Amino acid sequence: MPGFEYRSSENWRGMPLVHVAFGHREGGRYHAARACGAIAVGDTAVGVVAVGIVAVGVIAVAPVALGLVAVGVVALGLVSAGIVAVGLVAAGVVAVGVRAVGAVRLGLGG
Repeated sequence: MPGFEYRSSENWRGMPLVHVAFGHREGGRYHAARACGAIAVGDTAVGVVAVGIVAVGVIAVAPVALGLVAVGVVALGLVSAGIVAVGLVAAGVVAVGVRAVGAVRLGLGG
């Protein structure tokens, strides 16, 4: 089954404004695709706004999220929310941060 990819013709700082990329299944295995753009959606997403299975960006939403604002199962960012959240401000079941809210929390600041 072929994957799906959409790349907008508009660019922002050398990146497509919108890039959507999902992988494909080949020989019983799934081959993930990477989306890179100002707005990125896909298996692995890198962009200003990133949504995917793994997301890296200013705003990242994914099971595994890394960004200034990160939301996911495992979230790492200045402001983060997730089951496991690490950041300056963190909210989650396990939260580590200067301001941490959660069942298990480790506050690193005053």
